[in-house]
Amino acid sequence: MKLPFYLTVFFLISLSGYSQNDTIIGKIRNQPETSVQDQLLKQSAFNQTDDSLFLKLDTILIDSTKLIKPIDIKANHWNTTVFNPYKNVKPKFPIKLEFSDSSYSSPITRNKVVTSRFGWRNGRGHHGIDIDLITGDSIFSMFSGIVRFARYSTGYGKTIVVRHYNGLETVYAHLSKYAVKANDTVKYGQHIGYGGISGNARGSHLHLGIYYHGIAIYPEYLFEFSAANSVRAKEIWVTDKWTRSYLHNHKKQSTLNIFTTKEEAVRSRKNRKKIYIVKRGDTLSRIALKNNIPITTICKTNYIKSSAILKIGQKLIIE
Repeated sequence: MKLPFYLTVFFLISLSGYSQNDTIIGKIRNQPETSVQDQLLKQSAFNQTDDSLFLKLDTILIDSTKLIKPIDIKANHWNTTVFNPYKNVKPKFPIKLEFSDSSYSSPITRNKVVTSRFGWRNGRGHHGIDIDLITGDSIFSMFSGIVRFARYSTGYGKTIVVRHYNGLETVYAHLSKYAVKANDTVKYGQHIGYGGISGNARGSHLHLGIYYHGIAIYPEYLFEFSAANSVRAKEIWVTDKWTRSYLHNHKKQSTLNIFTTKEEAVRSRKNRKKIYIVKRGDTLSRIALKNNIPITTICKTNYIKSSAILKIGQKLIIE
């Protein structure tokens, strides 16, 4: 019968203690009183070390059990039929994200050509980045995780959502075919599907979304989309600025200032840009007058022309 590891260690140490006791007793019989006392003190010290060793061993066994306990990423808000199961969850900013590695697996094998970024596009938010590909190209999971959603989604077409062990979810949309199904466990870089043009897509491309508890995050704030496949930092703090599409232009990468501490993130929120919501009767000149800034500044910041027709409810950045 094979003994458990800790019982084997106990048995070996006990034998060691017994043999040492037997040797010491044999020596004591023919030694003077002072020598006997010295030997007894040494044996006492060994016994204390022995007890200490078992205490440490017990601690190691308990700690190792805690360390290897798997994270149950399916425990909360796990829904394989709904794209966003976090609709009633309010985010708390700043959000802390941790990565175990400094790189991710590229979702495609080609060079990553970004054709549209996270930002305001055609009067609505674009909550991800579009990466050029050819229909039929293989798609790969950026990190290890579990497939939460693999089905058709309005607008996105055939879509796969993988939940990862740091709380992030990666979205792969406009696919032509699935290679995995909901509840499948996937590894870093595993093949999960094929690129395409399903859903509301103009031309074949991969729409890649990065979500945390249902909140879309500016992908380029977290990852560098180059051949290096770099994660920008192993610990990143995300403020609400990087989750609001109307603060960014889908044609141009926003200026990045990566926060690696909570203090930096909190401090940055004090210097946030003002958002003005267009009301009935508003014009660029009236808005400029109200906020004491030139019309040209409003146009440049929001990438609009001075002749642009404003819509009620439209959001403008005021610097």
